[in-house]
Amino acid sequence: MRRVVFHRTLALGFGALVVWSRSTDLVAKSVNPLLFGSREVRSANLKPFPKWTGALDRYFDELEVPEGSCRETFFTTCYLKDWRNFLEPLRGADPVSQLKEVNRYMNRAPYIDDPRNYMVPDYWATPRQFMDRYGDCEDYAIAKYMSLRALGWSNDELRILVLQDLNLQVAHAVLVAYSGGEAWILDNQIEQVIAHSSIRHYKPIFSVNEDNWWLHRP
Repeated sequence: MRRVVFHRTLALGFGALVVWSRSTDLVAKSVNPLLFGSREVRSANLKPFPKWTGALDRYFDELEVPEGSCRETFFTTCYLKDWRNFLEPLRGADPVSQLKEVNRYMNRAPYIDDPRNYMVPDYWATPRQFMDRYGDCEDYAIAKYMSLRALGWSNDELRILVLQDLNLQVAHAVLVAYSGGEAWILDNQIEQVIAHSSIRHYKPIFSVNEDNWWLHRP
């Protein structure tokens, strides 16, 4: 197995709070449970997902955060400090507790769809943009993804999953976190963190992390 490793410091002014590794397994076998019983076809070509890769690029570039109080209408160091203060006590907690707290914290944000928020049909926001302007389903998922990465979760343990909600007949996005042999779903529509096997009304379409994406087939 050949492995290529990249090191990047967590952006948004966290400084030395954490450094994570971005790794790419050029040849690897998945040991994660198959999501919702689907067959998964993996690819390392992320070119079809410019909204996701663009969000990643903006996230790692967002190093400058203006000073200001939490009464300001724009994103300031005060909001960043709140996020850091939320994450720090979770360091070293058991994985399920981290998942529950991150899900709860991010789900407090109001839901705002992209046409109202960004005047475009679909936009994938960074955590900074999400905490500044709130967002829709994939923005919750991205903010949770980056929070768990900051807590030390590996890229291989996390995916943004785009799916079809069979009850509402709409596309939706959630975060998947793999731990203890289970795929846990962090969903802005569900208060609890639950195992994917407990959900019957979701049909996965594709999932993606920093290095790969997976097409989900019946």
